[in-house]
Amino acid sequence: MTTQKAKWSKLLPVFLSFVVMGFVDIIGVATGYIKQDFELTNFVAQFLPMMVLLWFFILSVPVGILQDKVGKRNMLNTGMIIQAIGLGLPFLFYSFGMMFASFLLLGIGNTIIQVSANPLLQDVSPKEKLASYLSTSQFVKAVISFAGPLITTFLAIRFGDWKLVFAVYGITSVLAAIWLASTPIEESKPDRKPASFSSCFGLLKNRFIAFMALSIFLIVGAEVAMNTNIANILIAKFGLTLEKAAIGISIFFAGETVARLAGAIMLNWIKPRPFLLLIALVSLAGVAGVLMAPTYIVALVFIFITGLGAGSMFPVIFSLALEKMPERANEISGLLIMAVSGGAFVPPVVGLVSTVVSPLASMFVIGICMLYILWVSFYVRKR
Repeated sequence: MTTQKAKWSKLLPVFLSFVVMGFVDIIGVATGYIKQDFELTNFVAQFLPMMVLLWFFILSVPVGILQDKVGKRNMLNTGMIIQAIGLGLPFLFYSFGMMFASFLLLGIGNTIIQVSANPLLQDVSPKEKLASYLSTSQFVKAVISFAGPLITTFLAIRFGDWKLVFAVYGITSVLAAIWLASTPIEESKPDRKPASFSSCFGLLKNRFIAFMALSIFLIVGAEVAMNTNIANILIAKFGLTLEKAAIGISIFFAGETVARLAGAIMLNWIKPRPFLLLIALVSLAGVAGVLMAPTYIVALVFIFITGLGAGSMFPVIFSLALEKMPERANEISGLLIMAVSGGAFVPPVVGLVSTVVSPLASMFVIGICMLYILWVSFYVRKR
């Protein structure tokens, strides 16, 4: 009983860091409000989430190297504090430039959180439970992603200021950092030389790791593109208001939330490789359904199905990579979180297609990302 209590005393503050990690997904509904407040085009508006997610490309590997020296928990706390500062900036002065700076710090802080949280969870998890715990942590993150647009809409209607969600998230980030700082955790220290840029990028010579990194790049890109563009797609297809179309964002995250909870349970009995094939097929069915949906309600159903397929992809792919080389966890985490920068590069492509062709045509870009994951699912089954 004491051992079980000690285990959860370490797991809970680490799981709370995934709650804080989920705050970054507020950029979807926030982008919609900022676009409306400052009368931005679809293409210009996409540079806001790009400013958040670009840092995953720039900082992930350096953070992975640094945390090999200073420790995962120290880096994780640093990330949560930086994120909290970014969330506080809009209350100093609300302008497009200040929101750009806010998103910048949000991106830097969340990059550090994502690089550090996953390998720290590995340190407090039994080896055989890692895939399940990673899925559980992503479920926790998805709950916050799902709730974000609802909380924002409530605060906008009840208090007349959608930005209050930033205050709630910023205070929670600080409290999470305090709890984790007061929790003793024995971190794993591999018997090897400290990580370096060459050792990190050298992992890409391993074809399996390279394919996993590209998978993360495309799935995160597709998820962020759904988050930031689904409202525009619903508005163009069915002539909705922004408030009604934004429900599609919550529906997508609801699908991801259910997927991660189901994945956390199912991965105790189903191996990650066949599970990846199953969810790749589900996500493709969802994308096809959104394209062909005749009504708003039917479109919401298929948006949910897309989220149901996409929701568990990140933890499954991440666990497969860590399983391949557990002794290189910091370096692999740095590489894979660098690949999260797909969320900075795929949405502008989707936004460009949406502007030049049509919002509905942008769904084909998301479909191509899902097709690659389907191919990878066949590849990993052979390996």
